Amino acid sequence: MSDAYLRFWGVRGSYSAPFESHLGVGGNTSCVEVRVDDQIVICDAGTGIIPLGNELMAQSKIRNLLVILTHYHWDHICGLPFFVPAFVPDWNIDFFGPGQCDDEIKEHVSAQMQAPYFPVGTETWLANVNYLKPTKNQEIAQGPISFEYHNVHHPGTTYGYRIKAMGKSILYISDNECSYLGKSIDRKSDELTEEEKQLYEEMKKEEHLAEIEMVKDADILIHDAQYTPEDYEKKRGWGHSCYIDTVNIAIEAGVKELYLYHHDPNYDDDAMEKIHQHSLSIIEEKNSSLKCFIAREGLIVDLS
Repeated sequence: MSDAYLRFWGVRGSYSAPFESHLGVGGNTSCVEVRVDDQIVICDAGTGIIPLGNELMAQSKIRNLLVILTHYHWDHICGLPFFVPAFVPDWNIDFFGPGQCDDEIKEHVSAQMQAPYFPVGTETWLANVNYLKPTKNQEIAQGPISFEYHNVHHPGTTYGYRIKAMGKSILYISDNECSYLGKSIDRKSDELTEEEKQLYEEMKKEEHLAEIEMVKDADILIHDAQYTPEDYEKKRGWGHSCYIDTVNIAIEAGVKELYLYHHDPNYDDDAMEKIHQHSLSIIEEKNSSLKCFIAREGLIVDLS
């Protein structure tokens, strides 16, 4: 039987939150490991990649890694300067993320480790590091793990990934603002003519259908759920979702398991429990079979 699982190493958004009141959920920023036997795909390289790297250094069997980045905001790459395998000669590490070519991806990964932001650059990495070129069909494989990538709604170019492993469809969408266009139109509806309303209603419908199609029938959906409704109203357009919208999209799209992710660093364990309980009540009210979880550091999801 294959040794196949995904593991959450970092679940916070924006910045790490190593506070006692947060440790039930975890304080490290975005990083998820997908493993099938000796093949590993690492989703994002926030501070969660640091303990992952330390664990990888404690074994001798695996030496090949693929790191896929949703985008290059610091909370998603700030673990790379401390990712030990990159500094060891017998490791092979491939990187992929948004960019028109491999050189552009390399430039983005390297930028945060250039003076004056960090004392040593990626040229000090001793691992065999490669940057993968974008593909025409937007599909890339790492052994038995393959993935497709697509654009999502977040400032700058940001990818969501549909990963296939062990016959399962895993959607990793760490930063995405659900229903942004629709909500923006609703706020301006009183200012629109009837003709404009009709046009914008069509746009809302198209956006909604595209959001549903993006995550439709996923076995596992790991999705941005950073804000409460109150905080979302203060931060509309920042590229993150209200957890209620995430839950509703997952229900409508027929997702089997939802992991609420990219938690706001201001929310302690008690706040996260309230979000979870409200999410479960929404699912019950809609008589949905969706299973909903809070993504927590150390949580392992069996794929076999």
